[in-house]
Amino acid sequence: MGQRPTILDVAKKAGVSKSTVSLVLQQSASVKESTRVAVRQAMADIGYVYNRSAATLRSSSSGLIGLVINDLRNPFFAEFATSFQMELAQNGFATVLANTDEDPLLQSRTISSLIEHGVSGFVISPAYGQEEDTLAVIEAAGVPTLQVFRALSQDDDRFPFVAPDYKLGGTCATEHLLEMGCKRIAFLGGLNGRAVTQERMSGYLDVLARHRQEPVILTGEVTRRFGKQMVAKLAADHPDVDGVICFNDLVGLGVLSACVESGIQVGRDLRVVGFDDIQDCQDSFPALSSVSCHIPDFAKTTAAQILSWINDGVRPNDHQRSEVELAIRASSGQP
Repeated sequence: MGQRPTILDVAKKAGVSKSTVSLVLQQSASVKESTRVAVRQAMADIGYVYNRSAATLRSSSSGLIGLVINDLRNPFFAEFATSFQMELAQNGFATVLANTDEDPLLQSRTISSLIEHGVSGFVISPAYGQEEDTLAVIEAAGVPTLQVFRALSQDDDRFPFVAPDYKLGGTCATEHLLEMGCKRIAFLGGLNGRAVTQERMSGYLDVLARHRQEPVILTGEVTRRFGKQMVAKLAADHPDVDGVICFNDLVGLGVLSACVESGIQVGRDLRVVGFDDIQDCQDSFPALSSVSCHIPDFAKTTAAQILSWINDGVRPNDHQRSEVELAIRASSGQP
């Protein structure tokens, strides 16, 4: 007896993606009628039968939660994933971890695959791009889904969203640098136009506006390399900058590294504040001041919310912000 046809066989026969086949099987309205007809015809041609009852049974009793992260190379997300997985394990659930590497197409495919394996719910820090495709796949699956750190759509309440209070963090960082005597403060990193960039920058902009100071904004990658490159650019184009707020700690650590190489004394010539407060901040030289998002506590709260939704049907609030605080270290000067 030959092997039973799979969803991949249907996708190949119909000339579409596996995600599209999943949407057809789940009767999603987002699929064009012509595509739906082609997929159904491919199923008939190869003899594929969708066992809906088995899929429902898997999703309701698997004990698996999909954790889909946009960039696990970033220590911030790795620290969150570790704490989240440990918290789920203590409650009898297993975590299926996936890195989408900021690729929205891979994200949709990964989510579809996890749905087929019967996850009971999702926690997603999404990649940007093709947002509606990802939203449609999740909505069709009908499983509890919580967005963290980023939202696929700022104006869409289909799936709850929880993130640290980025604006407050930027406000605290800027006020601290002003209190330390900084006269010209720059904001470094974050891709231009992204909602998370605007949020992390918003507190900085508000504080400078109140003090009638002009901002210096240099957006770009959120990497150490970008931070290192910006030190030379600041020296060439903005030599009066004496304080910087970095989109994240990776940018901040890059700034520290370049300052050491250039003979710039951090904490005196240039005061530096990062964002996220990853563990490396305490071990850098000098130690990096950073906006702490309390990663372990955030992970614990996130786990509790998705478990309550799965086990008890208690949907989290649509929009939530968690507490942040500024961890002041040598890079910005002790008060």
